[in-house]
Amino acid sequence: MAEDQPYQALYRRFRPQRFGELRGQEHVTRALTNAVREAHVAHAYLFSGPRGTGKTSTARILAKALNCTDLQDGEPCGVCDSCIQVQQGTSLDVHELDAASNNGVDAMRDLVSRAALGTPGRWKVYIVDEVHMLSTPASNALLKTLEEPPAHVVFVLATTDPQKVLPTIRSRTQHFEFRLIGPDVLVDLLKDVNESAGLGVPVEAIDLAVRRGRGSARDALSVLDQVAAAGMDEDEPSFGDDLVEALADQDVGRALAAVAEGIGLGRDPRRLSEELLAHLRNAFLAVMARSLVDLPDDMAVRVEEQGRRMGPAGLTRAMDIIGDALTDMREAVDPRVSLEVAIVRIARPDTDPSPAALLERIERLERGAPRTTPAEASPGPTDPEPVPASAVVQDEGVQTARKALGGVKKARPAPAPSAPPAPRRQAESAPAVVGRIPSRDELTAAWADAVMPKLQAKTRAIFAAGRWVDGGADTAAFALPNDVHRGRAEKHRADVEAQLAAHFGGRVPLSLVVDEGQVAATPTEPSHDEESVDPNELADAPPGLTSPEDRLKQAFPGAEEVVT
Repeated sequence: MAEDQPYQALYRRFRPQRFGELRGQEHVTRALTNAVREAHVAHAYLFSGPRGTGKTSTARILAKALNCTDLQDGEPCGVCDSCIQVQQGTSLDVHELDAASNNGVDAMRDLVSRAALGTPGRWKVYIVDEVHMLSTPASNALLKTLEEPPAHVVFVLATTDPQKVLPTIRSRTQHFEFRLIGPDVLVDLLKDVNESAGLGVPVEAIDLAVRRGRGSARDALSVLDQVAAAGMDEDEPSFGDDLVEALADQDVGRALAAVAEGIGLGRDPRRLSEELLAHLRNAFLAVMARSLVDLPDDMAVRVEEQGRRMGPAGLTRAMDIIGDALTDMREAVDPRVSLEVAIVRIARPDTDPSPAALLERIERLERGAPRTTPAEASPGPTDPEPVPASAVVQDEGVQTARKALGGVKKARPAPAPSAPPAPRRQAESAPAVVGRIPSRDELTAAWADAVMPKLQAKTRAIFAAGRWVDGGADTAAFALPNDVHRGRAEKHRADVEAQLAAHFGGRVPLSLVVDEGQVAATPTEPSHDEESVDPNELADAPPGLTSPEDRLKQAFPGAEEVVT
């Protein structure tokens, strides 16, 4: 570049001048090239998509092609007077309007009044950028002319937020959606620019520009321009990666240290939160759908590994928490506190009472990777033996039978003459007393799932009415409703103590007491009918009495139903 010419940014120097030079938008350029070549150009177009993806450049190329005097298979020649004037921004055939700064109704009325005037070229092209910023009166002023413009006028509307454009405007245009540019396409583009401009930037700097560009050609070229001017290719510390790595390890201290380092280097807490949220999203997509991650292969592999360590539940909860923190930062006195609290809640699910945190803790246990520090690791009671499926089914049968309507008790069959049943097998030698009597909470936790299913059916039925209470230093106390019930339970105390000893790894002396907090519900003397019910002795009630009418006829023999 000559010394007397001012420096021009890379994204302006290498702006596409032909449809074929536009990268990553082949679905748009193919349609427009065919329309120009076959003279089927619409009167109005709407270009939408993320920033820096070529919307305004495409509009200018279309304007050049419409007025080119030497059109070449739908492409502008780029050397005729009309093409040069459009490229330099001096053409009277192309009028650009920034709707962000000219969003009033007066600006639109002026545009409409000038649209009918003639033009030196064949077509007059109006390019309205950020059209979603137009006010409602301004949009309404544009509607009629947009629907039926003069024969020599073409409107090209560009926006980054098409949902904010009035539906009546969208319906009067051909809508083309521009896409984010893939990493591979951006790498090729930056390599070509690097070679053409003679920047001498190393490959590592190009990869850095692609990552920071995030699918935008203009952003990627701006980063490349900055790196070339600085004469360095060192990447900034990736705080998003450091934070996610610490969160995956549930290391609160390292995560907070990364936040402090980022803020110390001048980064705003909100910017750190946005970077963390973007990294979490990439990790989530890498786990769920790898093809959706727009990252280089090595980085995609890393975020996928981090995502699998956090798990889907942890990732979704983390993104929700960071999103809420970003919302809270708008009114927070100190946004850094909001970020640090969010970091702690993510790294330590036990500090978050939400159902999502509980789900994450369960998911980590299912993966077999619960986090325990050396200080937290301590020998606990012996793990309970697996509960036999038959015992569980039998216990469920008892509960179902008690609640079933119409269940009746079978007559007990006369015992067949045989030798007396052998007593319940006991251990040859009583186990030693466990070193520490389990607490009431430990007994309660083990009672329903590990001890009760292994008891005899009659023992289980008798002890089902009681509960564990605080006992002494050398016994475990079990409270029953009254003295009569306690006397009946005393006969089966050995069975309960045996199962407690098997579960806790040592003898647990049992003390049966009367529960002072319950009202006695059992008569003074138990009758034969109060004996526990064995589910195998129950039978279904006779079928057929399902309606109220049938039950009344049974209660009043000889009654007849009269239908009026």
